[in-house]
Amino acid sequence: MTVVLLSLLCLGQLALAAPVFRITHTGKTPVTGRVFVAISTDTSLETEPRDQISDDHSTQQLFGIDVSNLSPGQYVQIDSSVLGYPVRTSASIPAGSYAVQAIVQPYDRYRRGDGTTVWLPRVVVNKAGNILRAPGTLSSRPVVQALSNSSTTVLSATMVDPDVPFVGPANDTDYIKHVSIRSPSLSEFWGRDIFLEACVLLPYGWADHPDARYPMVVYQGHYSDDWATPVAFSEQPPAANLTDLAYVQALYAYYLYRNWTDPDGLFKGRRVLVMTVKHPTPFFDDSYAVNSANMGPYGDAIHLEFVPAVERMFRGLAEPWARTTFGGSTGGWEAMAAQVLYPDSYNGAWVACPDPIDFRAYTTVNLYEDENAYYYNAPWKRTARPGMRDEADNFIYPGSTMPMGQTTATIEELNLHELVLGTNSRSCGQFDIWEATFSPLNRSTGYPVRLWDKLTGAMNPDAIAYARDNYDLSHIMKRDWETLGPKLLGKLTIYVGGSDTWFLNNAVMLVQDFLETTTQPHYAGRVIIGNSDGRGYAHCWSGDDTVPNSIGRLTYNQRLVPEIVDRILATAPQGADVTSWRY
Repeated sequence: MTVVLLSLLCLGQLALAAPVFRITHTGKTPVTGRVFVAISTDTSLETEPRDQISDDHSTQQLFGIDVSNLSPGQYVQIDSSVLGYPVRTSASIPAGSYAVQAIVQPYDRYRRGDGTTVWLPRVVVNKAGNILRAPGTLSSRPVVQALSNSSTTVLSATMVDPDVPFVGPANDTDYIKHVSIRSPSLSEFWGRDIFLEACVLLPYGWADHPDARYPMVVYQGHYSDDWATPVAFSEQPPAANLTDLAYVQALYAYYLYRNWTDPDGLFKGRRVLVMTVKHPTPFFDDSYAVNSANMGPYGDAIHLEFVPAVERMFRGLAEPWARTTFGGSTGGWEAMAAQVLYPDSYNGAWVACPDPIDFRAYTTVNLYEDENAYYYNAPWKRTARPGMRDEADNFIYPGSTMPMGQTTATIEELNLHELVLGTNSRSCGQFDIWEATFSPLNRSTGYPVRLWDKLTGAMNPDAIAYARDNYDLSHIMKRDWETLGPKLLGKLTIYVGGSDTWFLNNAVMLVQDFLETTTQPHYAGRVIIGNSDGRGYAHCWSGDDTVPNSIGRLTYNQRLVPEIVDRILATAPQGADVTSWRY
């Protein structure tokens, strides 16, 4: 049986004297997917090595290789020819004792409706938020091993990570309802049944006002087992055993419940539905809620089919004037894309710390002018582009740090990490999901076309032009302002911290420069760059300059729903129902 390996041998590099790892698995069927070995200098074994791989300075070591039809008991070898992160080759590992662990990640085969057949990770949704713990992943128990240029370590992956069950109607409460609807268009694209799922927060008094019809607020964001925006909704105060930030998050979830159900409180006269959407794909825990050549028509399925269907189920007004959206980070980009690409479907987007909304600032890369994604254009110097900085915050609080803004990873390091996690945009990492969303389909392989070479950073102008014309929201607004501008009048509110961790403020400032110069019409919205005492807020600032980010993100609903209701009332068409839900 043939085992296909992707290694640096493909690049003309030969295996050098180095530690060798021979890995097998005890699964029930042959595996097509990816095999890893994680290596850690922490030999306490208190934390598994696979859980110590990160983008920042604390990361431990990972090597990864593609396999095809790897049978149970059959070995695959990881040697110096196999690409690693952050050290590229095992020949550079100093001799010594390390904690080591094997991970075997099975892929699923998709025979898609576009005629392509691809192997992709299983839906990457799990409690750890770690692709190395995706459902069905096999791993070995960590062991301490002496490594040297002559050592051979044999590891067998025997433990299996469980699937994450759907939080369904059995978990419904008086306020939180769960919905799952099969999408015909997505099912046709993927060649298997695809369901969109929602968690819906009902307003206080919903059951007691059967004649009321409600506005809908759609929260955009990463996958969450249950309703979260990102704060949860809890009818119980925090458990006594919680401490630090976990306690604070539980406390604010309870605060929201108390506020939401107060008949005379903040939400009096502002009774709305708030829904979250689950739309994971094999490329990420989230589809980015737009139509994509690589992931299918998620935009149409969510905005034109699913959201209106959920509105009808829970007595929503189900009219664009009474439908708004908000979100942060990935959800911030999605909220803005929903408003820009579906301008007739939403009456406002509250956008926090969005992923790049102008591709001239694709974090720190200008896709259109830079010659290389990893290094600045220069005749003599070779200066690496920063990709991530420490989370500056003007408050000291659990989970936050002093505002130093130090670089913790470069663009090259972030992309090397992803390349080791998965080839063909299959790392479920940030740059790869942007690629899966924004890039055209390579019909010869079935996978996304690279925006740039992952190893070298060399740009791909044709793929970048495609991304610009279809997904650069700033470019699209400029190009189409004559017809699009009137449909966006007063609908955009954008927040970002002045020192965003991933430099997302750069793109927001470029969009601000454009929007402030618009005429016929002037955009009549707001762009707010968050700074406090001269210190820029980090990711993901959402407009509250009185508390740390870790707290501000827990009060979205209390701060934004009043603004949303004001917007709806001010723009409701004549004769619209602006009374039944205002008890």
